[in-house]
Amino acid sequence: MEPIDPSLIDWSRAQFALTAMYHWVFVPLTLGLGLIMCIMESIYVRTGREFWKEVTRFWMKLFGVNFAVGVATGIILEFEFGTNWSNYSWFVGDIFGAPLAVEGIVAFFLEATFIALMFFGWNKLSRGTHLMSTWMTVLGATLSAWWILVANAWMQCPVGMDFNPDTVRNEMVSFAAVALSPVAVMKFLHTVTSAWVLGAVFVVGVSSWYLLRGKHGDFACASIRVASVVGLIAALATGFTGHQSAVQIARIQPMKLAAAEGLVDGGHGVGLVGIGLLKPGIDWAAPQEDPFLFKLEIPYALSVLATNDPNGYVPGIRNLLEGGYPGEDGLPALSAEQQMAIGRKAIQSLVTYRAAQQAGDAAAAKAAAESLRRSFHYMGYGYLHSSRELVPPVAITFYSFRIMVILGGFFVALFAALLLLGRRVGRVKLVPLGVLLTVPLAYLASEAGWVVAEVGRQPWAIQGLLPNIAAVSRLATSSVQLTFWLFLALFTVLFLAELCIMVRVVTEGPECSSEAPAIK
Repeated sequence: MEPIDPSLIDWSRAQFALTAMYHWVFVPLTLGLGLIMCIMESIYVRTGREFWKEVTRFWMKLFGVNFAVGVATGIILEFEFGTNWSNYSWFVGDIFGAPLAVEGIVAFFLEATFIALMFFGWNKLSRGTHLMSTWMTVLGATLSAWWILVANAWMQCPVGMDFNPDTVRNEMVSFAAVALSPVAVMKFLHTVTSAWVLGAVFVVGVSSWYLLRGKHGDFACASIRVASVVGLIAALATGFTGHQSAVQIARIQPMKLAAAEGLVDGGHGVGLVGIGLLKPGIDWAAPQEDPFLFKLEIPYALSVLATNDPNGYVPGIRNLLEGGYPGEDGLPALSAEQQMAIGRKAIQSLVTYRAAQQAGDAAAAKAAAESLRRSFHYMGYGYLHSSRELVPPVAITFYSFRIMVILGGFFVALFAALLLLGRRVGRVKLVPLGVLLTVPLAYLASEAGWVVAEVGRQPWAIQGLLPNIAAVSRLATSSVQLTFWLFLALFTVLFLAELCIMVRVVTEGPECSSEAPAIK
């Protein structure tokens, strides 16, 4: 078979990353803004104050604009699995397609059913019925995120499957194992709580703009109070779920953790780099020197983060490639070269099995099937040409991880400060100006989290099971390049259109004519 052009893999990855990152601009705001407007409408139903109705309707306008554009980019993203990653779709489509199908049938059904009632039912439904419609719309969006993140978590940690050598496909044996895996649960909690943080930052940012202009002061202060409570709780929850995710990553994706820390040589009682600057041009597959120009390290913190033990062992990049460190089963871990050798044996066993089946040699087929079963766990490694391919882009992962964590801590402090200031937030103009400028930082932190999750697991399309080189469609590189630039233009136009519409809605402002009541 003709070898795959390496640039085809790079362009296919770039196109998928482009689509995913644009899509992720809209998704967290949908989830975060949705929760906040549900809480605001709940206050309206409980108090009966028209003020809260108008507050809710204003944020609902922005929710609707963002929701529509997010759906458009999400549809394109799912189609790319079939166009650019057809080998992946063939190999695991029976498993990966199930949560996406449930997402379309159940979650999207909820959104499609109740979103019209939410937008157009204000004067046609009772308060309680309309509130239910709002909560059900947001629940549908959240369930959509659940099933999509189940699919993504399965790519990070494949479970609940069995390989069928006759069809060369992985088949689901336990839907519950896929849907309720600990990785899926924690990924969902971490992702959704971080989306709530972004939504809260967006609300306080827009409200601060009104305070700077001396307009809609009651609306702005009321919105900031609600969003700050949501944001503080969500930011603390994001930190907790992030820690739990790190424990999982240390076990199932140790190379991602090592890359996120720029950790060459691991050990017991490893410190966490708080701030650091990497040397350019480091050969991470065979580092010969300290990779840092400088770093500020928190002693023992990485061992705590990864193992919940200050003296826990954390392997570095060199350890993972060379093997020999203590594994989970107590035996020395295999080196990358050993795993690749077993993987090539698994591939050869599959070839032998299929040839024996065609020849009608049952005994040879049975022996090959048993050999494949024993070595299948490492089959993905057999497609790699060099152990160097197992090292992800370290610098991107390292800096993205720092951005995510540092900004996460900043948002905790921000929301706590806003709650302490209360209605005094607008008295000093520098305060709302600073809050307004944090909105881009929330998007930066959100995108950085996605980069850590996806770039840090390269070269795997499915962790340990299928590398990108075996997952990509055999297309002309020029066709992928063309669609990359077309998608870039399309998504940029969609983003600018959404931005213009949202700016117009914000400029027009809310229709709040009454004073803000106290929240009791």
